[in-house]
Amino acid sequence: MTAAQQPSTKQDILNHLLKQGQATAQDLAESLEVSPQAIRRHLKDLEDDGLIEHQAIQVGMGRPNFVYHLSREGRDRLPDRYDDFALSLLDTLAETVGKDQVNRILHKQWERKALDYRQQLGSGSIQERVANLVELRKAEGYMAEWHRVEPEEAPSATPRFIITEYNCAISHIAESFPSVCGHELEMFELALQGCKVERTHWLVNGEHRCGYLIQEKK
Repeated sequence: MTAAQQPSTKQDILNHLLKQGQATAQDLAESLEVSPQAIRRHLKDLEDDGLIEHQAIQVGMGRPNFVYHLSREGRDRLPDRYDDFALSLLDTLAETVGKDQVNRILHKQWERKALDYRQQLGSGSIQERVANLVELRKAEGYMAEWHRVEPEEAPSATPRFIITEYNCAISHIAESFPSVCGHELEMFELALQGCKVERTHWLVNGEHRCGYLIQEKK
């Protein structure tokens, strides 16, 4: 049986691992409301297809727990790759005009994109603009979501929001031109006018997501 024969549950497993980073078969069974036996069959198929990998973790004296995570191939499957041509073009430009010049071009491109985002986000509240930005990112192939950070104390404090992206639609480009990640941070801050944006998590650092903390500038 291949992954294509049971796309729904298998896709749910891949999405869950993308968002959570890793999970056991029992975790997946409970989260997806599928029997552990069925989950294990799907996991075997996905591992045979090279989309996931596992590691054994010993807990106490019993049998080890198998913890599953996405392989590189599995991560690349979410979403489909759109950046291969762009990466080839940037490599050609780097050979022609030099990598520094390419980085300057990329910076200019991110500035234009930020201004386009800003125009589409409108002039609503920070929460409305954050929500709209996430929808724009989803349309571009990112598995993105947002939530408000509720302060444990001082409920009247300035509202803060987290944007989380569990994949990178331009990860191949970021590997060869890491400056694009810095430009992306600047892009969010320019798009969300009047807001301060800080990075909380970073796929490039080996974490399973990129995270951004957003709050109004004082």
